[in-house]
Amino acid sequence: MNPRIPKINQLLQEELGAILLRELELPDGVLVTVTRVDASGNLQEAKVYISVMPEARLEDVFVVLNRNIYAVQQMLNKRLKMRPVPRIKWTIETKTSEAQRIEELLEKTREER
Repeated sequence: MNPRIPKINQLLQEELGAILLRELELPDGVLVTVTRVDASGNLQEAKVYISVMPEARLEDVFVVLNRNIYAVQQMLNKRLKMRPVPRIKWTIETKTSEAQRIEELLEKTREER
């Protein structure tokens, strides 16, 4: 693997997090987090893993993200001084939902004692 890829993943995660926080109008009462980014080896594409709390609003958030993907890509292209800038693809982060489910089960077990 290219040694630049982890640095680029980190940079993309930071920049996309800032864009989502400051530039996009997301639904009220929703916390959206860029949990990780996986850029392809040729830097043509990057999977952006998104976590949404509460999970019930996941669909609403992805509608907004997909509707604004072109604008987000343009903002990212302007902010980064690298070429090519990977084309972003939103992906649901499943690891955080699994962790949340485990936490709920542990809490339920504690309450039963």
